[in-house]
Amino acid sequence: MISTSDFKNGYNILVDGEPYQITWFQNHKPGKGGAVMRVKLKHLKKGGTIERTFKSGEKFEALSVSRRKKQFLYKEGINYNFMDVNTYEQMTVSPGLLGEMAKFLKENLEVEAVYLENELIGIDLPIIIEMTIAEAEAGIKGDSVSNLTKMAKLETGADIRVPLFIKEGDKIKVDTRTGEYVERA
Repeated sequence: MISTSDFKNGYNILVDGEPYQITWFQNHKPGKGGAVMRVKLKHLKKGGTIERTFKSGEKFEALSVSRRKKQFLYKEGINYNFMDVNTYEQMTVSPGLLGEMAKFLKENLEVEAVYLENELIGIDLPIIIEMTIAEAEAGIKGDSVSNLTKMAKLETGADIRVPLFIKEGDKIKVDTRTGEYVERA
């Protein structure tokens, strides 16, 4: 059990039967009455964030969240197949668990599988990954000093906005959190 006085960013707790991670907290002592703890919580399964206030001394059940390295192997139908890099055990993941990140999965990419009490709740991609441009409109000479962008298609089929000087076959770095171009690789 974790008390409100033990809160730290990154702690995982059970609130109203739902798993949350503490992302921010503040101890608040109003003029009258007891101290309270203001907290921002991120839902571990759904991803949404809520703000709650708890009385000082309230207790919560601590949750065990673990991460295991996996390697993306291939897509079969609508499902995605991963292999544990330590045990070589394979597993199939539905697209609902991956969400928008699925468009950045390419073969042999190492990811982290997130487990809550031994139940898979998500896959975390590396923040920056290298991708190859599969299709892009031709740039015009002199376009290298502007901040204008154009649409391009990555090797995985994802569409992304890139600077005008990027051409087909170029390797670029992509931020998987935002889906934005970072720089040339």
